[in-house]
Amino acid sequence: MLKLHDFCNRAFASTASVALHHKLCHTLGGTFDMPHAQTHTAVLPHAIAYNAPSVPEAMERASRALGGGDPATKLYELAVGLGAEMSLAKLGMPKDGIAKAAALAVANPYPNPRPITEEGIVQLLSRAVEGLPPITA
Repeated sequence: MLKLHDFCNRAFASTASVALHHKLCHTLGGTFDMPHAQTHTAVLPHAIAYNAPSVPEAMERASRALGGGDPATKLYELAVGLGAEMSLAKLGMPKDGIAKAAALAVANPYPNPRPITEEGIVQLLSRAVEGLPPITA
């Protein structure tokens, strides 16, 4: 049986870099002892939305692969529809850990299609902690 995180990874990994996604999930897992697969599932739509302005061609391909619409929103809705927990807080991330995680993410960033800024990561994580949909352009 294909698990949600496997589907999300396959749906997007071949279309664009998700270095931010990988960096954030490892930062969150290592810092807050969060569950690996669930953290990846909750962060992926937000990382995609963050990088979307820098990879328009990849977003077009991902949109077609997902049946149209915004890929970040589509993956978020798919995860919610399948019962995935999308709140990082409910997965174990303390709300007061957002600033720490953002600082760690920008301290030694992975190559990423969009520059990683502390302000951008704080915004991304603030929504993900609450389980809210990603901000899309």
